Amino acid sequence: MEKTESLRSAGKFGVRQIAIIGMLSAISIMLGLSGFGFIPLPTAKATIMQIPVIIGAILEGPLVGAMIGLLFGIFSIIQSLTTPNILSFAFINPLVSVLPRVLIGITAYYAYKWTWSKNEGVRIGVGAIVGSLTNTLGVLTMIYLLYAVQFAQTRGIDVSAATKVIYGIALVNGVPEAIIAMAISVPVIMAIKKRYKN
Repeated sequence: MEKTESLRSAGKFGVRQIAIIGMLSAISIMLGLSGFGFIPLPTAKATIMQIPVIIGAILEGPLVGAMIGLLFGIFSIIQSLTTPNILSFAFINPLVSVLPRVLIGITAYYAYKWTWSKNEGVRIGVGAIVGSLTNTLGVLTMIYLLYAVQFAQTRGIDVSAATKVIYGIALVNGVPEAIIAMAISVPVIMAIKKRYKN
């Protein structure tokens, strides 16, 4: 464990960290390609593609989480170019598709680390919720800041209504996504941490 901490602080990756980055990045990409990364809800689709980033960050630190998020973001750009949809014009911009995904790992890790609780499940849950909301709010905020006019045009609404629509999506998608991220991340991370100890 001390060796892992020293690698984190030095900004270097050990064999285990590299393996985890590759494995969790592949899971995130496969979730997107297969369609299993989206859970249908009555009003929208909730994504779970941020969960591998959260798991990697809480288990191995913010640099590992950021790397998984980086690969997740790059995949988003490639997907937007190869299978475009009405919002692909925004997702080909790294500020929309990459930056928020890199930040998932950083915010999830530090929310976990700085949560004042002796209950490990609570700390992991807080990290998962913060990481998931970073994805939802980060992506939608960048769309609003950079592409509000184009977003309004694609939706057939007035630009003045773009704020309500964008943050309405954040509320409708963000809350279920955060709950799902917490529900999946807590038992998975607890199980892996238990195996680490053994």
